Amino acid sequence: MIYDGLCIQKRHEAVFAAVLRRRLLRTLTRSHGACVFAVFVLLLSGGCQTVSDAPLPEQRTASTPVTLSPGDVIKLSFPGAADLDQTQRIRTDGKVSLPLLGEVTASGKTLPGFQSELARLYKPQLRNSEVLVTLESGTATVYVSGFVGKPGKFSFDRPTTVFQAIMEAGGVTDYGSLSNIHLVRTVNGEQHTQIINLRPAMSGTTTKANYVKDGDVIYVARSLF
Repeated sequence: MIYDGLCIQKRHEAVFAAVLRRRLLRTLTRSHGACVFAVFVLLLSGGCQTVSDAPLPEQRTASTPVTLSPGDVIKLSFPGAADLDQTQRIRTDGKVSLPLLGEVTASGKTLPGFQSELARLYKPQLRNSEVLVTLESGTATVYVSGFVGKPGKFSFDRPTTVFQAIMEAGGVTDYGSLSNIHLVRTVNGEQHTQIINLRPAMSGTTTKANYVKDGDVIYVARSLF
């Protein structure tokens, strides 16, 4: 009899949980209609897409938040040959024209990676081949939507964090969730989604920054409480 009573209790709990989920889904659907449906499709459907709270993978050539792109303006400083110092904009083909070297591809490379490559290429040409590469200006176009004050398309100087991008979009509204922020990024032809929790940062806890990249989509989900 005790066993039967436990089974009946578990069935009642399962039914109650199912009813609660259905009511919550109806509430969200009535409140947000097409917007909720579109985000649901974006995050849960489609071909090559993964969802997790782990850091997003970088492009195969990237290892730091800032990856050079066409249109970026970079400054090259030569400690051993100041006359070669210059500032250049990366062309649409991803290349720059450098003295003694000619055409060199910069797009798709990180600042430290490109700097090391130039030091290696200049080694036969200069006694001191050290080169310092800095990003003078570079932008990333990011789409911020969901429960923020001013959703829309934004252009940011890089590096810019996800937190900064959300603040630029008016911050999280009273109905938004600081602990359920979706960062959708296309990497090597695949869509990946990272779930970010900004609540610890807002409470003063030291956390690792997540930097935006060109083409990122940030969606702030609705708070369930």
